[in-house]
Amino acid sequence: MRTGVLIIAGPTASGKTDLAIDLARRFDAEIVSADSRQIYRDMPTGTAAPSDAQRAAVPHHLVGFVDPGERYSAARFSADAVDRINDIHERGKRAIVVGGTGFYIRALTGSVELAPQFDEGVRERLVQEAQLHDADFLYEWLAVRDPRRAAMVHARDAYRVLRALEVALAPADAMLREQPLKSLTTENIPFLKVFLDADQAQLEGRIERRIDAMLERGLLEEAERIGGDAVAASAVGYPQALAYLRGWSTFEELRTLLVRATRRYAKQQATWFRSEPDTQWLPPLEIEQAAREKLGWL
Repeated sequence: MRTGVLIIAGPTASGKTDLAIDLARRFDAEIVSADSRQIYRDMPTGTAAPSDAQRAAVPHHLVGFVDPGERYSAARFSADAVDRINDIHERGKRAIVVGGTGFYIRALTGSVELAPQFDEGVRERLVQEAQLHDADFLYEWLAVRDPRRAAMVHARDAYRVLRALEVALAPADAMLREQPLKSLTTENIPFLKVFLDADQAQLEGRIERRIDAMLERGLLEEAERIGGDAVAASAVGYPQALAYLRGWSTFEELRTLLVRATRRYAKQQATWFRSEPDTQWLPPLEIEQAAREKLGWL
């Protein structure tokens, strides 16, 4: 069955996973995650990955399959997601993409070009620069060197800012012609992209409850096990947890910092998707009807 894809974006803790599972049951669909931290294995608490029960209820793809120390690009995500979606469609199922990583979704929908450049010397230099300078400095550097790429990444997304700088600073003989990204667009797969328009007061309450649940379920132990050097340790929650474990904050301060960082991240996600083309902002109860009308899902 060749059918369209429903993409559900939204701020962290807004209930995307539960909504996607409910819709997947209604439409005989499977879920493809578009979360840049849920891809990592052994980090289910801090990344709020779907539980074993949720994954048993509806098949989930691209969850918990990458080592925390491994780098994983948006280009690789887009190719992997398209492969999973094609497989789902070949088995006569529908696909729902759900997540809050804007750059992943932008890549998947074919709204960005990514370059394959790689230069070890430049990368080592940038690692050192990142240790000396804050995120604002690095983003301003990128904006001067390559304004077009700077407009494609979030200023606080350290990994992608550094990757864009690596491309901008790579020697001329390392530059390769940019190739079209494997995406829903290149595969001629129609899609409906919606942003879960959550009530702000309810969202703030959900964030606080999520933080309390994470702390109860072992976020600190998980952060200690992953360590600060892992690529995945930059995710919201882990730097704060590691700082607490080093004695830099009290438990009350840790909780406050976690809530504040998560709220800030949710705001950044909303800001990102406001500028995304072809994104419909819908409350949860209207998304099912939108899928029926726009994708012809019956």
